Amino acid sequence: MARDPILNFDGQVALITGAASGFGSLLARELGIRGARLVLGDINEPQLMALADELGNAGIDVRAACCDVSLESDCAELAASAEREFGQLDIAVNNAGIAPPMMSVEHTPEEEMDRQYSVNQKGVFFGMKHQLPLMKKRQSGIVLNVSSMAGLGGAPKVSSYAAAKHAVIGLTKTAAIENAKHGIRVNAICPFFTLTPMVTGIETPEGISASDFQAFLAAGCPMKRLAEPEEVVSAMLMLLSPKLTYVTGQALAVDGGVSAF
Repeated sequence: MARDPILNFDGQVALITGAASGFGSLLARELGIRGARLVLGDINEPQLMALADELGNAGIDVRAACCDVSLESDCAELAASAEREFGQLDIAVNNAGIAPPMMSVEHTPEEEMDRQYSVNQKGVFFGMKHQLPLMKKRQSGIVLNVSSMAGLGGAPKVSSYAAAKHAVIGLTKTAAIENAKHGIRVNAICPFFTLTPMVTGIETPEGISASDFQAFLAAGCPMKRLAEPEEVVSAMLMLLSPKLTYVTGQALAVDGGVSAF
């Protein structure tokens, strides 16, 4: 049966960082079953290789390598492997990220700010630095950076995370302008709290259970619930669609209506 042309990724080569779990692993599966060949990276090598085995056994063409996105050399090698193994790079999803501890601005140590920037901001920067030249060779490509609702507004108690995610949007918009003439689209996605391991495993304030904390977070959303990972990945797929040819430089909120306030 023919694939829906809007979500047909036949022949495309897609690179995903932070692919071992959460959005990354779900997106890898969705792109793979829609025809994409995959280059996957994550710092959690055992979990990454288990995913690669699963996808390979399902007939998906996949390569995987341990990748610490805070190291430019790892990001450069992952991008180079796409060209080396498949001869091209069509899609890059800079998804790897880490959660912050909850603390106010005045209690945030420099080391935590550095840690957030090292992964959540530099990981995107290093990724695009080495992905974009490969796309320019073919004068086409799609980059999707994972930011957050914390990148669009204030985020009490997670200032270091918010600062890094705001930076991701700045990088996204700048790269979109610089590369539009090369046929390359660059967008960001900004999810609200989503039931991924990053959120379900977050350290809650003392005396508050994980379920009560999630209910507290959900109360701030018009839909009164947190996002399911599949809901965010569906939006990611749309932004990656080869048919969405006139959308670039955008930071799409996937937030259950939070940004409508």
